[in-house]
Amino acid sequence: MHNLRKLDVYAKELEVVGEVYKLTKGFPKEELFGLTSQLRRAVTSVVLNIAEGSGCGSDKEFLKFLSCALRSKHEVTACLGIALKLGYTNKETIKKLESNLEEISSMIIGLGRSLRKKV
Repeated sequence: MHNLRKLDVYAKELEVVGEVYKLTKGFPKEELFGLTSQLRRAVTSVVLNIAEGSGCGSDKEFLKFLSCALRSKHEVTACLGIALKLGYTNKETIKKLESNLEEISSMIIGLGRSLRKKV
């Protein structure tokens, strides 16, 4: 079991969750149950998979949750691309979020490598 609050990737992803929620507040109301919901669920899934995995009894199980977190991160990236294409946001905002998401990906991959050495 790992101390969730000591994981830098957890703290960084919480920041991104906040940024995405702020961004989606500006999306059209007709997207509330569409892209807004999908993007919020995907970004939340990243942090929740990290959290759930950190509570597992084994590093092998934690690795499975990190894999899910990475897949959800890709979903967030796709949703952001859709939001940009539909004109719901601008390139600067997307660029900043994608930069943070790439950093998070690197952190997840690094944590996974560290765990694999122990397994």
